[in-house]
Amino acid sequence: MTAAPSCAQDVRENMGQLLRRTSTRTRVVAGALALVLVAGAVYWFVLRHPSSAAAAPEATTQSVAASLSTVQQSVTTSATLTPSVQEEVSFAGSGTVTSVDVQAGDTVEEGQALATIDTLQLDAAVLSARADLVEAQATLADSQDASDGSAADLARISADQAQVEVAQSAVTAAEAALAGATLTAPAAGLVTEVNVSVGQAVTGSTSSASGSGSSSGSSGGTAGTGSGATGGTGASGAAPGATSSATTTSSGAAFVIVGTDAWEATATVGDADLPHLAVGNQVELTVDGLEDTVFGTVATIGLLPSTTSGTATYPVTISVTGSPEGLHDGVSADAEIIYERRTDVLTVPTAAVRTVDGESVVTQAGEDGEEVTTVVTVGETTGSLVEITSGLEEGDEVLVQVVQRTETGTGGDESGQTGQMPGGGSFDPSQLPEGFDPSQMGGPGGQGGGPRNG
Repeated sequence: MTAAPSCAQDVRENMGQLLRRTSTRTRVVAGALALVLVAGAVYWFVLRHPSSAAAAPEATTQSVAASLSTVQQSVTTSATLTPSVQEEVSFAGSGTVTSVDVQAGDTVEEGQALATIDTLQLDAAVLSARADLVEAQATLADSQDASDGSAADLARISADQAQVEVAQSAVTAAEAALAGATLTAPAAGLVTEVNVSVGQAVTGSTSSASGSGSSSGSSGGTAGTGSGATGGTGASGAAPGATSSATTTSSGAAFVIVGTDAWEATATVGDADLPHLAVGNQVELTVDGLEDTVFGTVATIGLLPSTTSGTATYPVTISVTGSPEGLHDGVSADAEIIYERRTDVLTVPTAAVRTVDGESVVTQAGEDGEEVTTVVTVGETTGSLVEITSGLEEGDEVLVQVVQRTETGTGGDESGQTGQMPGGGSFDPSQLPEGFDPSQMGGPGGQGGGPRNG
């Protein structure tokens, strides 16, 4: 009866040893398979795809003919566009504003009416000046009639003549002020500021905040027409938002008109570039937002520098040629000021010229194919071209070594074999070792979640 338990115990021990050996063998096989997969990935993505490796440079020699080119020297700087015309317009006489005919943002023509003041004070000023003139003329006539030729009488006549001239000048000014009761645009352009409103009193070239009657708005507000409501815009054409003189404005003028037909650009150059420049130099402007090049000429060059951090710069004004569309005040531009330009200059690529024993030389192909070294004399360099003043003629060919970076493409149908095992074959589960259970390998998707022996 004791033999049966002993036999069963032997069986259990043998089964345990078998399971431990199977577990160990499975782990070894799984590790070996993982190494195979990693090696396959390295082979596939590196050795089978050489295009991912860095491209190797390749040097080639090309033959280039010496040709005639245009060579220019220039200074490049930054510039800012501004209108050439910027007029500040104010009334010359005194009175109360009776109408404002434009508002900020309007485009006006030269001579167009901007605003009008009443002529009550202007009429009185003209009449008073004319009366003073008549009186001065009468005084002069009396002095001339009473003169006996003495020095005292002659002096009196001279003084009276001067008074007549002063009175005549006053009449002229008063009549001009009366004629200027209607303020007109001195030039065509865009109205950028309107600093007067209906009912506002102006005195000469300055304006006051005092209103007249019910037409005036509150101090510092926008004057309406007839109602006196702040912020109103009446039929007089007063600009919405136009402020009285009691409010701080960017200009003390009644109107500011900026021209839109003529432009200039302001720039600065360093003291090293200044000697090369002259009034009349051609300028090519690359303006932000515009595809076409804008041309101009140097109008003025400042002689007094401004110094910043020890560096001196000089102001340069550029007159824009014509009236290009799309320009705006304050827009930035890159300015290339061309101070020298020569045509029909013999040039070759700078890469074709090298220095040997202190001489400039180029390489040419001989009649039998051998390379021949030719001594040349070089001039100025511009961009990738160098001037040849002697040693070559137009059409002579020189050799230039060009270094190009090339790439090796993927071979044939290899590009479609992504994910294949080394050797081009697809993964075949039948190639696994006999007895291997994939569920015992750890991994995503629930693999390896089963029981582990041992």
